[in-house]
Amino acid sequence: MLHKYVVIFVPLLLLQINVLANPQITNLPGRNTTCLNGCWHVIVDPYENGYYNYRYEPSQNGYFKDEKAKDKSDLVEYDFDRSGTLQVPGDWNSQRENLLYYEGTIWYKKSFDYLTLGKNRLFIHFGAANYHAIVYLNGTKIGEHIGGFTPFNFEITSFVREKNNDIIVKVDNKRYREAVPTVNTDWWNYGGITRDVFLVETRPTFIRDYCLQLKKGTSDEFEGWVQLDGEQLQQTVTIDIHALKDQLELFTNENGYAKIAFKADLELWEPENPKLHEVTFSCLTDHVSESMGFRSVETHNQDIIVNGKPIFLRGICIHEEAPYRGGRAYSRDDAIQLLSWARELGCNFVRLAHYPHNEYMTRLADEWGIMVWSEIPVYWTILWENSDTYHNAETQLVENITRDKNRASVIIWSVANETPILESRTKFLKNLITKTRSMDSTRLVSAALERHYVDEYTQMIDDPLGKYLDVIGCNEYIGWYDNLPAKIDHIKWKTVYNKPLIISEFGAGALYGFHGDNLTRWSEEYQEYLYERQVKMLKKIDFLRGVTPWILMDFRSPRRPLPNIQDGWNRKGLISNKGEKKKAFFVLQKYYGDIMEK
Repeated sequence: MLHKYVVIFVPLLLLQINVLANPQITNLPGRNTTCLNGCWHVIVDPYENGYYNYRYEPSQNGYFKDEKAKDKSDLVEYDFDRSGTLQVPGDWNSQRENLLYYEGTIWYKKSFDYLTLGKNRLFIHFGAANYHAIVYLNGTKIGEHIGGFTPFNFEITSFVREKNNDIIVKVDNKRYREAVPTVNTDWWNYGGITRDVFLVETRPTFIRDYCLQLKKGTSDEFEGWVQLDGEQLQQTVTIDIHALKDQLELFTNENGYAKIAFKADLELWEPENPKLHEVTFSCLTDHVSESMGFRSVETHNQDIIVNGKPIFLRGICIHEEAPYRGGRAYSRDDAIQLLSWARELGCNFVRLAHYPHNEYMTRLADEWGIMVWSEIPVYWTILWENSDTYHNAETQLVENITRDKNRASVIIWSVANETPILESRTKFLKNLITKTRSMDSTRLVSAALERHYVDEYTQMIDDPLGKYLDVIGCNEYIGWYDNLPAKIDHIKWKTVYNKPLIISEFGAGALYGFHGDNLTRWSEEYQEYLYERQVKMLKKIDFLRGVTPWILMDFRSPRRPLPNIQDGWNRKGLISNKGEKKKAFFVLQKYYGDIMEK
């Protein structure tokens, strides 16, 4: 089997170790799966006594052993089965009031039976766990993963039993200066197993992954690849696009890999007509099907071109905050609510900030014709000169692209948000951009940059990173952090790049139901007035090709403590955390409606 290595950071010692992990299995909905969601028993372990001994050395008899007292004299100081439970998927912060601010380790346990596999193989797949997960099955460590927002899986074929299997997961969401993201963010550090957990059963040799896309700049040339996993790697693979009369056959090499290239006339995916085609990949030992859309996206000077036509991206930023109940969003129902609000605004585009969101979001965007900016959490001031930090960021980038490379909705990969202009930072991000394009040459690459003044009213975009991007993203908060809304009327924009611009953030905080005049901070009227001024300014930027204001819905953030206004919430949402629309919602909705009517 092929393997990859993930760099992790050991607390305090900062030692680099290599952790064996299985390559990512994609398209879980098309696989033979068993869901392990539901109640998991948990032990809260702030001192990590279940992992380290009193000398702070890794213990051989930690909680992962799941020991039981053998008689009345036996000393065992923990018991999963008598401990409380948490729901998986879900963050622990929003499930128990006393865990709201908790950052540290919680141990999870789930028991299951599994019928005889025969010659088949079995994997356990996690949609995400924040941030450092160590996974054990029946007392044996099977792997670990770093990163809070990307999927990972481990093969458990040789460890699973027909009866009484115990999966135990140590999840630690402590923040570290050398981590990605680093210690300081403007969102809640939700801990736990925050996305679906599945057992995935496969044949001994199976189709692990594949990619199929329109060749860049074409409307009828397709390219891609397929990858088998197992011992019988040299096989004929058939690709059946149900809308086509003929099937494509290709032969994998000794590594189980084959390239795909063919011409065909297929109905394309567009926001107004999000056509998805049923595609089946088959070989002698396996088959897997998926609904896939095909479209081209490129830039020409200051235009963004989708399927040969210039497009304006009417967008909104979204955090992975669950509507109404709060906590981490993780379900298809959450995705439906968030993207329904975006559609109600008139959006054809969303920026999923500041990390990869759950897969329901991108799959639903495929179905609904909503284009997506997908981002990794390289955020603010991480350690640009630390090679381990870079490899961590690159691993999260690879895992994100691997998961969503077949989603037609994803048109932009973003490598960073609001990073300082430093030579070391530009080198760091340039390397991520190079890696992105080596994996996917068909999509656009961007980052959310900052701007600066060249005089009292002139905004200049000249960040040196822009040289390497396809689309320039730019965050600005004129009228909120920068002066008052009246200043917006005088702002002029300039750029040194002949590239399209997306204003990737602007906004103002407002508490739903709090009213005042248009200069009363935190009032709906202030936010409404700022949006009115911003819209007038945006119409004057001749190289503007998209907007994603900050943000769709209020979200939790420990940076926001103002009593009776914020109370731990960033209030820049156009919708409150209880689903109530603020006055500025309708300003943006009208702006987008006017654009659609042109």
